[in-house]
Amino acid sequence: MQILEHQDEFRESLLSWYRREKRDLPWRRTSNPYYIWISEVMLQQTRVDTVIPYYERFIKKFPTMSALAEAEEEELLKQWEGLGYYSRARNLQAGVREVVENYGGSVPANRKEISALKGVGPYTAGAVLSIAYGIPEHAVDGNVMRVLSRLLIIEEDIAIPKTKKIFEQVVMDLIDKEDPSSFNQGLMELGATICTPKPRCLLCPVRDFCAAFLEGRQEELPVKTKKTKMKITPVVSVAIRNEQGQWLLRQRPAKGLLANLWEFPMIELTGEERLQDKMREQFGIELHHCKALLDFKHVFSHITWEMQSYLAELSSMTQIPDDAQFFTEEEVEALPKPVPVIKIWNEIKGTT
Repeated sequence: MQILEHQDEFRESLLSWYRREKRDLPWRRTSNPYYIWISEVMLQQTRVDTVIPYYERFIKKFPTMSALAEAEEEELLKQWEGLGYYSRARNLQAGVREVVENYGGSVPANRKEISALKGVGPYTAGAVLSIAYGIPEHAVDGNVMRVLSRLLIIEEDIAIPKTKKIFEQVVMDLIDKEDPSSFNQGLMELGATICTPKPRCLLCPVRDFCAAFLEGRQEELPVKTKKTKMKITPVVSVAIRNEQGQWLLRQRPAKGLLANLWEFPMIELTGEERLQDKMREQFGIELHHCKALLDFKHVFSHITWEMQSYLAELSSMTQIPDDAQFFTEEEVEALPKPVPVIKIWNEIKGTT
């Protein structure tokens, strides 16, 4: 790792560029730590353009921490529907409840206390402290590590969790004490818009300070080992309608993937198995008039579902599974559903 010379000039170049060129994002128009906390949680593993409408709806629905703390889980999940990684929403609510109960509704303004809240890691803590409170604290995400790895030629593997400590220390050495909010957001913005995986160095406001650019090594960095091969699972989802025009959905377990969300009966099906036989065996359901809907892939962080979906009718049966029930079309609309189910439901509405 190289040492950054002319640190004052570097900070001035970064901050003036950020103040001039920053994107107009709704969470940048507030210093409310609760709203900034929401935005940072939503932005984890999700694109900015996707987050904006969710953020605006969310703060309208839950304008105060008390409103979110008192919300029913199904109401919370409905507001999060389609964003994925639903544990983020549950952890956010749990952390907000801790603030309401233990801190009188004021988000703690120091790293020790804010980091003790449910779901608040080092990055979220630093982002809220620096952006909302103007406290010089590190907020290191993937964008920041990419920028700094090139700026200083840091060759440690960023896929290894302990490597982040190196970047956190670098930020604390470089951060602008007068405007830590703009400094941290400037690094993030630079990584998101210019110092991208394919860098646009000719547009970079700090390229004169960048060791990798000066050595022509910017595309070699950061060093990141590849993830292990993702597991692929064949999944079949069947949208079943009864004679009254109601739809059968089941609620997923309270723990695990897509916890407590509602889905059409879903099974893993190998090439040797028949759909009707497996549905009868697993759910005690007799299917009639099965019709293929759509096939698609849905990618999680650790697994990919190869989805097949079908539309089927149910003329009669003695019972339905304990975790399932029938809903009208309006009720289905109101239920919190994961993205694969939303895709299937939208296809059904377009074909029936």
